[in-house]
Amino acid sequence: MKKGIENYQVGDLFDQFLLIKSVSKGVTSTGKPFLTIMLQDHTGDIESKLWDSSAEDEKAYVPEQIVKVIGDITSYRGKAQLKIKQIRPVTEQDGVSVDEFVETAPIPQDEMIDVITQAIFEMENPNIQRITRHLVKKHQKAFLEFPAATKNHHEFVSGLAFHVVSMLRLAKSIAELYPSLDTDLLYAGVILHDLGKTSELSGPVAPNYTMEGNLLGHISIMFGEIGDAARELGIDSEEVIILQHMVLSHHSKAEWGSPKPPLVCEAEILHYIDNIDAKMNMMDRALSKVQPGEFTDRIFPLENRSFYKPAFEQKEPAASKS
Repeated sequence: MKKGIENYQVGDLFDQFLLIKSVSKGVTSTGKPFLTIMLQDHTGDIESKLWDSSAEDEKAYVPEQIVKVIGDITSYRGKAQLKIKQIRPVTEQDGVSVDEFVETAPIPQDEMIDVITQAIFEMENPNIQRITRHLVKKHQKAFLEFPAATKNHHEFVSGLAFHVVSMLRLAKSIAELYPSLDTDLLYAGVILHDLGKTSELSGPVAPNYTMEGNLLGHISIMFGEIGDAARELGIDSEEVIILQHMVLSHHSKAEWGSPKPPLVCEAEILHYIDNIDAKMNMMDRALSKVQPGEFTDRIFPLENRSFYKPAFEQKEPAASKS
C-alpha cells in the first residue's frame, strides 16, 4: 500500500483498498437506509457512510471483505470520516490479500509462546502448573492469533498473546519487589485471565462476539474451563477454586464485569497489572498518531480524556517495543 489510512488528513482525496472491519445498518430521519462501515488497514481504521444503500450493498459489504474505495476525508464531531464516492468489492485481478490490511503484534508468535512456556515451566505448584499448561495447549493456536478485544486495547492480530506477555513481564518485576507474592498463582492468573476470549470472539481478523461470548462472556467461559480441566486431570484441591477466583475477579468490580471483587492478594495485583497494560496500550497507540505538541483524540475508556504529547518529546512511543 502506498499510504496508510492514518496518514491521510481532512480534505485529502482517498483512493485505496481497505478491509471492512464492521458494518451496521441505519435509517436517516427521512427514512432512507444507509450503512456505517468501519474500514481498516495496517495503520488504523476510519468510519465511513454509504448513503442510500441497497439490499445488494448489505450482501456485498460484510466484515473481512476487501474493498476499493474512492472518497473524501472529512471531519465529523472532531473525528476523521471517509465520505464514500465509489466503492466496490475486490477482485482477483486486484492482487491484494487480507494480510496486507491487518495490524499485528510487534513480537513474533514463536517468541511469545517461548515467554509463556517459560513462565509455566518455572511454576513449582504441580496443580497450578498442570491446569495452566493443559488450557494453553488446548487453545494455543487461537491464543497466539486472536486479539485481546474488539476495540480499546490490543485489538489486533496476536494482541491477546502480546497482552499476556507484557503482563508476565510486569508480574515478574512486581514479584521481585514483593517476594510474599505467590508467583505460580500470579503467572497462572495472567496467562488464563483472558484465555476465554478465544471462545468469546469470532476470530483474529475483524472479530465479533460469538453467541457464547454474548451470552456467557470470557470470564464465565474460562471459569468453567478451569473446572473442566481440573476434573479431566483428576485435580480436586483448593488451587482450582483460587484459579477460578483469579479469573472471576480480574475486572475487580461488578460494574466492570467481575461477579466477585479480588479477595486474594495475587488477584488484586492481577487486576492492577491488567489495568496498567491495557491503559498503556491505549495511550501508546493514541500518542503514536499525533505529533509532539498535539493532543490525541478523546479516549472513551480513559474517562474520555485527550492526552498531550510534550513538544520536547521526539522519540517514537513505546507501543512497538518488545
